[in-house]
Amino acid sequence: MYQAASTYAKNALQAADPRNQEAQLLMMAASKLQAVKDNWDSHKSTLDAALIYNQKLWTAIVTLVSAEDNQLPPPIKANIANLANFVFNHTFRVLSDPQSEKLSILININRNIAMGLRGIGEGEEKAARAKASEASKLESGAAA
Repeated sequence: MYQAASTYAKNALQAADPRNQEAQLLMMAASKLQAVKDNWDSHKSTLDAALIYNQKLWTAIVTLVSAEDNQLPPPIKANIANLANFVFNHTFRVLSDPQSEKLSILININRNIAMGLRGIGEGEEKAARAKASEASKLESGAAA
């Protein structure tokens, strides 16, 4: 019983950390895009939903970063805004000419930003991806 309560408390604390929440959402978006890319022929119909999810996430990120009360240094705010602009433009390119290979850059951007938010090195990346993939599967099952 103590083990379960301890695990719950640890996860609750992690969930309360905004950086961790942002990282989880970025990994979720990357996982959705990766699922489409990996199963292109059978999952191509879910491309729009995965891209829209990613676009909404990046819209929220750039909105939060550009808020007056956000205390990030101006150069970091500008970098995030430029990255969001790239994500939006690339998303439109994928929508206008869908190809599975075009998803890689969006997947990599999301994963790299998420790892930076979590302070994760490359050795821990695989475990983080597996966790995000499992969360995505659970969310998909709950939505059905």
